[in-house]
Amino acid sequence: MRHLPSLYWYWVSIRRLRFACPPHADEAAVSFASSVPHASTTFVTLRSARNKGYIIQNMSTVYTFVRSPNHVYPDHPERPARLDILEPRLKSFDAELINTEPATREEIGYIHNPTLIDTLEKVCREEAPGIIDYAPTYVTPSSFDDALLAAGGVITCTGAVLNNDAKNAFAIVRPPGHHAEPDRAMGFCLFNNVAIGARHALAGADGRPPLQRVAIIDYDAHHGNGTQAAFLNEERVAFLSTHQWGIYPGTGWIEDAPYAKKRIVNVPLPAGAGDIAYERVADEIFRPFVENYRPQMIFVSVGFDAHWSDPITTLGLSSAGYLTLARKVIQLAEEHCDGKIVFVLEGGYDPMNVANGATAVFDALTNSQLSEAAALRDPNPRKEPDCESRIQEVRKWHAF
Repeated sequence: MRHLPSLYWYWVSIRRLRFACPPHADEAAVSFASSVPHASTTFVTLRSARNKGYIIQNMSTVYTFVRSPNHVYPDHPERPARLDILEPRLKSFDAELINTEPATREEIGYIHNPTLIDTLEKVCREEAPGIIDYAPTYVTPSSFDDALLAAGGVITCTGAVLNNDAKNAFAIVRPPGHHAEPDRAMGFCLFNNVAIGARHALAGADGRPPLQRVAIIDYDAHHGNGTQAAFLNEERVAFLSTHQWGIYPGTGWIEDAPYAKKRIVNVPLPAGAGDIAYERVADEIFRPFVENYRPQMIFVSVGFDAHWSDPITTLGLSSAGYLTLARKVIQLAEEHCDGKIVFVLEGGYDPMNVANGATAVFDALTNSQLSEAAALRDPNPRKEPDCESRIQEVRKWHAF
């Protein structure tokens, strides 16, 4: 494992490591072998979604797909093979693939420190491949460009929804983003894709007036520390994260942001929490969170690593649980945002879970029933823990 000193000393120079949770380097050494053939991809060729507008014909759901085939490191779970089973399914959904452009440095700078951007580019182009933090997060010679394109995929989806060219969207992109903080890449993440998309919505690009209230709901298995850090003091963005407590990155306790109650909401769940707990969280925490904040648009950081068979976490969702969550969040968007919602892929390290979870998201976005049978075939075989006290603790803290 080759460690790259340039980024390491950059991180050390700007902050001390503050995460108490031990790294999961041993768990990260999970190999995926896949013989699934890659589907041919047909793009709808668009003019710039950011500056020139574009035409989308006969659709209400769009998606971007950024596979980043050269962003790969030996025996690392965050790899292109995560998408091998999903990719051949994409043409079966009632959604249309739209082309994307890389995010500009200015757009990345909505969230990230210019020094980080410059240092990351230099390391990728001159020192990669190698490991840049203990998660372990890696870079390859293509990683900087791959990260620009992943962020661009979210910006493209955001523009399509805000311009009313699409009702809703799903940005299937990698590398993921929700751990990346304004001044630090970490946790398999280089740039914070969902945060950049939210900032794009607030910026009023493409001749649109800027939005004043955007909500981000994150139900990856890990706390979205980077997204929280990006918007901790930004009143125009509300952030809610559900996550397994006690694993990487060790943040996300209920009382993390006492001066931002109801706007910064953390729901740390015990290992094994699954469909029952998550449905209650959606009804008793997601709903009052959205009703109180009244967002004009919702982003969802969706990680399929909360599935009960994910190789590096121990939560308990099934694919049916993911379908329920997606439908409930979309219903909240219908009630409060005229349906304006963008899902953004984060984690999930079993290719079948990623495929079934994404199928559930598309099913909910397009109001289809295609995934019903498949989604119900993987119920959690283990009994869920009782999460009542934790749910009530969160509700009490925020007066929900």
